[in-house]
Amino acid sequence: MAAFTHVDRVRFADLDAMRHLNNVALMTFFESARIAYIASRLEDYAPDQRDEFGLIFAEGHVNYRTPAFYDQELRTTITPTDIARSSFRLGFQIHATADDRLVAEGYGVLVGFDYSRQHATVLPDDMKAALAADVAAAAEAS
Repeated sequence: MAAFTHVDRVRFADLDAMRHLNNVALMTFFESARIAYIASRLEDYAPDQRDEFGLIFAEGHVNYRTPAFYDQELRTTITPTDIARSSFRLGFQIHATADDRLVAEGYGVLVGFDYSRQHATVLPDDMKAALAADVAAAAEAS
């Protein structure tokens, strides 16, 4: 399976005082892409449905590379890289589509969470299998 990509555009509200994409707003682009990834690859785990099991964003790391500006189209590529007992890591790269310039890269860690018991829980087997298939596909592609 090809890498998952999500395209979005820098909005005026995303800018900081220097008129480039605010570093905090950049995480919203990653958030939109990872939600779209989960919705497309893990169809039984809709992020807008809070059942007993859910995913919580537990950690984020960003390397800012170059600025992005108003109305630029950004392409975020999502790649799962590590799957553990109750968590997984999603790597990301954000490129400006006009010149394929790397804007930022990093990762986020999501943790399985049992809302009824209010603590981390083991990832379901079907979720691990879907993620593992994408990890394997990414390894074959590189």
